[in-house]
Amino acid sequence: MTFDAVTNSTAAFFRRSQVQMDALRAEAEALQLQVSTGERLERSSDDPVASARLRSLARADRLASVEANNSARAKEEITGAATRMEDIANALIRARELAVQAASDSTAQDTRVAIADELEALRQTIFASLNAAGSTGRALFGGEVSGPPYALDPAGNALYTGGTDPGVLAIAEGVEVERGITGPSVTEFSFGGNATDTLAFLRTIANGLRGVVSDPAQFARDSIAGFDAALDTLNRGQTVLGVRFAWIDTVDQAQQLRAEARAQEGGDIGGTDLASAITQLQQTLTVLEASQASFVRLASLSLFDQI
Repeated sequence: MTFDAVTNSTAAFFRRSQVQMDALRAEAEALQLQVSTGERLERSSDDPVASARLRSLARADRLASVEANNSARAKEEITGAATRMEDIANALIRARELAVQAASDSTAQDTRVAIADELEALRQTIFASLNAAGSTGRALFGGEVSGPPYALDPAGNALYTGGTDPGVLAIAEGVEVERGITGPSVTEFSFGGNATDTLAFLRTIANGLRGVVSDPAQFARDSIAGFDAALDTLNRGQTVLGVRFAWIDTVDQAQQLRAEARAQEGGDIGGTDLASAITQLQQTLTVLEASQASFVRLASLSLFDQI
């Protein structure tokens, strides 16, 4: 064997050893990354089919996040509207109590005028509640139209200028929910065979108690049925919001179950089996350490030591 042949053989040995140890080192680093991140796939080429499924799950998670935000917005607006409707209900109950007081023949006219003033104040309270906005600045009872839904004309009459459509929000795939309720839905009712609304009714009663009608006491007695009708309309609106809120809760629970299922599937597809990965890492490091030790020992040998 010539000296060149020995040199070439030795160089080839070094190259093979280096390649083998580099491969072991790369495998160990990949396993360490899997253990530290909990992710089995570092790039799509590691497992194209699994990577495609993981991308699909990630897109579903992003869509679910948007839908969850919509659900939270819908709940917030429904809660805001429900709170204002409770305020309106309290005002109407107080107004009905005043009407009962005014209906008594023993009530003095001056007292009825004072009652009329309080009814007007309650009307203004209800007017303000109907023009309330949510945390986003959107009117709670104005539908899709921006700005306060109620305005006063030059004569002081309240006019609804909001939209007829409350608007919808997607809260799950194929599931939409109305985000609020319009003013007319909670204020309009029929009294004495005529269509009216809470604000107009209160103004009419207040004016009647001031002496516009010939018999204010009888007028007040007749108005009690109108207050009951107004409260019935409001109660139906509150029921609608309550049912809607419960429906959103049900959808949210289903969405949470889907999210957990996606997370479980994603973990099964792309997650690392820590026990297996740690065991494999230990084995790889052991082999690498042994290979390095063998390489050092063999590299230190010389043919001249055998001469």
